[in-house]
This record gives sequence, C-alpha cells and structure tokens, in this order.
Amino acid sequence: MGEVHGLDFIDDRTLVIANRDGLVAIFALPSGEPAGRQCDIVPIREITGGLFCKLKTPGSVAARHESRGRVSLLVCNNYRDRVTRHVVDRWGYRAWKNQALLKRGLSIPDGIALSHDGQWIAVSSHGTNDVKLYNMSARLGPDTEPAGILQNANYPHGLRFTGDDRQILVADAGSPLLHVYDRDAGWSGSRTPSRSVAVLDDETFGRGRASVEEGGPKGLDIDRSNSVVAVTCEVQTLAFFSLTSITGRPPKFEPS
Repeated sequence: MGEVHGLDFIDDRTLVIANRDGLVAIFALPSGEPAGRQCDIVPIREITGGLFCKLKTPGSVAARHESRGRVSLLVCNNYRDRVTRHVVDRWGYRAWKNQALLKRGLSIPDGIALSHDGQWIAVSSHGTNDVKLYNMSARLGPDTEPAGILQNANYPHGLRFTGDDRQILVADAGSPLLHVYDRDAGWSGSRTPSRSVAVLDDETFGRGRASVEEGGPKGLDIDRSNSVVAVTCEVQTLAFFSLTSITGRPPKFEPS
C-alpha cells in the first residue's frame, strides 16, 4: 500500500482499500479485537480491472451487495475522471465483470457514497466544485447525465447519506465546514446546503492551508447507529461529532 485514500467494509471482517498509486486491494481482517495490536497482513485479492477498463489512480471505493452473493466495487479513478464498477464473488473475490460506470460531468472524483435504499450514487467532483447524483433505477453508463447536483461546496471530498437517506453530508476540503443537503421531494435537480457547520477551528484549518484546495475536512463517515459522525483530515487525525449537532435535527433512522 502506498497512497492509501479510500476504503469500505464489504462485511465486518473484510475491507476493500483504494490505493492511488496502485490498485484496489481486499483484506481479511485478523480475528479477535483490534485494540492494542499491530498486524502485518497481505491482500487476499488485488483488483486490476479488465482489458478495456483498467484501474488508474483509484482513490475512493464503495461496496454494494448484489444478488447471488456478489459484490460490486464502485471505484473513483481520480485522474481518469470516471467511476468504474468491478463485480466480485464472495468466494475468493475474483472480478468477473469490469465496466466504466460513470464519467459525464466528473472532474477528479474524490468521494463516493451509496444511499441505503440502493437508489442513488453520490460522487464528489473536485474539479467542478460540486457533487453529482446518479439515479440507479436507470441504466448507467459513461454518458449518463447526473440527475441531481449539490452546489456551493468549495472542494467536496468525503460524503455520506444519513441512515434515512433524507440528507447528505459533504466534507469541504477547501473550508473548515461540513455541508448538509436535504432531499426534500427527491434528489433530482440542483440544491444548495441547508446548513453548514465548522468542524475545524481557525488555527487548525490554517495549519493545513497549503492551497485553496486544502486545509478542510476530507474523510467522512456516519456510524451504524446513525448518531455519530467521524471526520478526518491531515491536521486532525480523527474527530467525532453527534449527528444531531451537524444536521440540526434528531435522526429518524432506527438501526435494525
């Protein structure tokens, strides 16, 4: 692993990691509790892509469970300005299908998230300063137009749907803010943030301000209980916030 960028859990013991200067690697985590341990492990599979769909500068990845025990790995190829899809089985994780999935409107896709109802893909587009939303109920391909656009994020990076899919949180690498977008009647069309919350103080943000594109939050996730937001960037390794403090409303999702 070199320039590790994005990751996702395929299940509680299997992790997929996107490596900007290499490939996408799948790891089986060692058994037992992780706290207080240091382990060297090797990937159980590396995904390279297909003949006409080679992985190049993979940055972020999302795992989507399909029928018959298969998993789709949706990968942002950062400097190829596209998202590719790699379908693997759960018995060895060998890729049997590789395809270019999304490209229209993307410029340096830095983050990707899937809605919990399986209907939407959100992709942050660094070069166009927005987030593109694609409707998965339609057939997707490189020429598919985004159905929705989230605006007014300087340099969007990590992003996540809340557990009820009513809101999307977006980390803005070019400011100290997390932006909150509301679904309203649906995710189609353009919208601006309903709320923006500082997750870095001015001093911390300034220390990481090497350029107008840097200094702010990048990594972002919401825990399984839909109550805690985790944020990370170069100068702030990991910070936790209540989801309510970010969205301004209590979560409506109840975990199963």
